[in-house]
Amino acid sequence: MAESIKDRVAIIGMGCTNFGELWDKSAGDLMVEAAYEAFEDAGIEPKDVQAAWVGTCHEFSGMAGLGLSVPLRLQYKPVTRVENLCATGSDALRNACYAVAAGIYDIALALGCEKLKDSGFSGLGGAMVGGTNVRPSMTAPGAFAMMATKYFARYGLSAEEGKRMLAHIPVKSHHNGSLNPKAHFQREVTLEQVINAPIIAWPLGLFDCCGVSDGSAAAIVVRAEDAKHFRPDPVYVKALQICVGPGEGIARTEYDYTHVEETYRAGLAAYAEAGIKNPRQEISMAEVHDCFSITEAVIMEDLQFSPRGRVKEDLEAGTFTLEGDLPIQPDGGLKCFGHPIGASGLRMMYEMYKQLQGKAGPRQIKDPKIGLTHNMGGQPPACTVSCLIVGL
Repeated sequence: MAESIKDRVAIIGMGCTNFGELWDKSAGDLMVEAAYEAFEDAGIEPKDVQAAWVGTCHEFSGMAGLGLSVPLRLQYKPVTRVENLCATGSDALRNACYAVAAGIYDIALALGCEKLKDSGFSGLGGAMVGGTNVRPSMTAPGAFAMMATKYFARYGLSAEEGKRMLAHIPVKSHHNGSLNPKAHFQREVTLEQVINAPIIAWPLGLFDCCGVSDGSAAAIVVRAEDAKHFRPDPVYVKALQICVGPGEGIARTEYDYTHVEETYRAGLAAYAEAGIKNPRQEISMAEVHDCFSITEAVIMEDLQFSPRGRVKEDLEAGTFTLEGDLPIQPDGGLKCFGHPIGASGLRMMYEMYKQLQGKAGPRQIKDPKIGLTHNMGGQPPACTVSCLIVGL
């Protein structure tokens, strides 16, 4: 019979580099920096790691596990490379957690890394979706711009109302990012700056789109019963869920472009595993996949933080600010931290980990108990979504 991961494993150490245009550092440099912060945080040495999972999309595909073992000088340990689009970092953590929960290893390392700036991409690289032989020609900004216009139409928002609604999201995230020394962008913006910014794909302007960055993040995982042997304040895993859709949004005209079914179902599965009945009331904070402002708005409804069609009310009321009832993107999110694909999921968890331990500095949330990360790979019609929940 299937079992739950709830409270069977814990995170005892995490590390995260600065994210940004890191021209003077290689992927190996970033992995070493993130991993050694995690080792020091956990009070262990590299030799104590029994197995590792590394998540990356572009940097060292042909090298597989050697991409991690070589820079860390891991001595003949099992290392597995994981790739699941933008949910890659979360999936690396998921694999490490399941291996420890199964009793195969006592201490495992999950690490995500990407060096996108050196690749020459001005956005994310393309990916093929198999199975349907139907592939629309669109960019990521174009796909999410379609979501924005469809959302405005479905819920009766004028273009001006819709753009102003979305503008609250980057304003909030830029404020949070300005409090985070590791974020790529650390400057606040105003509503008017967001609304009047150059258009990337209408109605999404420059500040509605996350940046392309370099970075790495890492986690050390042990069994729950062993966690307090390492530190007094471990963070326990409550749910690990990944939902991959069949891509029907690509092949069928019924897709409404105002929700992401994979997010909704991943949320349902994670809440069931964690025993959460009322997400809006029980979740203390969340890091979600805000690749575009409309993505975050729709995620709020798909994860049941806001009623369908009414996220506008919560955005205007400040519900998701650091001082609000449910802080979202306390570290600045993809919007301000940037999005090195393989690292983002673990970067999200790094923020939840620090917040739960009360170590987030000027952006610290008051008395958090449960944190959620949401990591989405792909575009609205066909994607992979991870939903991970941790707590004290």
